[in-house]
Amino acid sequence: MARVPRPNNPPSMHHTKLPILGIAGGIASGKSFVTEQLERNGAAVISADAAAHEVLKLEEVKLLARKRWGDSIFAADGQIDRPALGKIVFAPPPDGPRERKYLEQLTHPRIREIINRQAGELASQGSAPAIVLDVPLLFESGWNKFCDKIVFVEAPPELRQKRAAERGWTPEEFTRREAAQQSLETKRNGADVVIDNSGSRESARSQVDRFWQSLVDSSVPP
Repeated sequence: MARVPRPNNPPSMHHTKLPILGIAGGIASGKSFVTEQLERNGAAVISADAAAHEVLKLEEVKLLARKRWGDSIFAADGQIDRPALGKIVFAPPPDGPRERKYLEQLTHPRIREIINRQAGELASQGSAPAIVLDVPLLFESGWNKFCDKIVFVEAPPELRQKRAAERGWTPEEFTRREAAQQSLETKRNGADVVIDNSGSRESARSQVDRFWQSLVDSSVPP
């Protein structure tokens, strides 16, 4: 088994003075849309997915991934093929959870280093009133602990399954991936605000705008 080297623990994001917003919700609930609306209002967005792309291109990560999973997860350009890797780490138990845990041990510390660095840069620039953490698995990866506010994006299962199908997901894949995450009830209960994304985009956008205005108003000194 390939040994996962441990990077130094990154500093806490609480060293920043900007409000940190986390976005949570079920698969295909519309988290990216809500993030886009917050960015439209002026928030700075840090994407964990972009950081993950960067981490998967690191030579040390590719070396350990090749030792663990072989050449089949690599594309012709020599980079890790994320869909191929996803089939392994989201496979049914016991293999999927075991391989996913290894991937998390390999990538999450490095992703945290990148996110902390970006947060520090944004805080020093002072050009945005808040930072949004665009993290697909906010609670599962522990990033919720660094957030000042959690926004939960709500949509019924049948609507989310339809949206996922439009992305090419099978019902089995949807069920399997959702089962690998924390319950939606836990995430909803841990949120500070809920955005109902079961209706029109205009409705969801209006809710985001109201939340943003309340956030800005509360941060203005009397």
